[in-house]
Amino acid sequence: MSFVDENKDARVLLVGLPEVVESELKRLGASTGDRIQVKPAPEVVAMDEAPASALRGKRKSSMRLAIDAVKNQDAHACVSAGNTGALMAISRFVLKMLPGIERPAIASFLPTLRGHTCMLDLGANVDCTADHLLQFAVMGSSLISAVDHIDRPSIGLLNIGEEEIKGNEVVKQAAELLRNSGLNFYGNIEGTDIYKGTTDVIVCDGFVGNVALKTSEGLAQMLAGYLREEFGRNLFTQISGAMAWPVINAFRRRVDHRRYNGASLLGLKGIVVKSHGSADSFGFRCAIERAYEEARHDVLRRISDRMATINRKAA
Repeated sequence: MSFVDENKDARVLLVGLPEVVESELKRLGASTGDRIQVKPAPEVVAMDEAPASALRGKRKSSMRLAIDAVKNQDAHACVSAGNTGALMAISRFVLKMLPGIERPAIASFLPTLRGHTCMLDLGANVDCTADHLLQFAVMGSSLISAVDHIDRPSIGLLNIGEEEIKGNEVVKQAAELLRNSGLNFYGNIEGTDIYKGTTDVIVCDGFVGNVALKTSEGLAQMLAGYLREEFGRNLFTQISGAMAWPVINAFRRRVDHRRYNGASLLGLKGIVVKSHGSADSFGFRCAIERAYEEARHDVLRRISDRMATINRKAA
């Protein structure tokens, strides 16, 4: 409820099983009114449910009704922590694609030495063409322009080397399209550039992006485990850990994954943000804020305008 308290122009529509939603509101000491409304949904999409089953068989699910609300302009954005595959399938079916965009992409922000970077696609599209990668660049660039107020965000194409001759044919063709697009194309970047913050936007296909993301998550968990083991090894290291706690705590805040919770499903005719299923209240609020910022800064119009400009130039 802190999001509603701090954003006076925001309105929240809670979609779900009414008894569950109302019980949670009561626990938080909140009540419905002009800014908090409840839309009852008799069905729920299970986390392990097949996307096709959720799409065809659960038209009254909370997920479907929430996305319908975006389509019908009863809401500016949808935020869900549910089944990712079902959310993507239902969103694409109900909302359709923006002009010039063939496939939606999952985009998220990652911490870097310079702040953060936007990376896409993170798993929606395993096989991509060069045109798809160009469209991802347009979407990522538009998102960064909107939320970070950067006129010409730099775009890096994730590759196995910086040289133009590196990479498979799709990546080489995508690089050529990006060089002629009018976007601020930095060039090829490598995996080591992701967390350096070399570029504002990182473009790749969903296979590469998902592997890079999951590898990063695994590395972070391993390093956190190592630190706990070393600081708990004996009395001396425990004392050292206590003395270093302010530094450790500051480090944890800088890399806190909850601050970056909320992956945008870009390319749709509506704003949809996917929260991590295990997100706590702080993390889920960050996902809501992501959707709020996208709606407030008109990301959909920015993507459409930029895509139209590129198509005119290519014609």
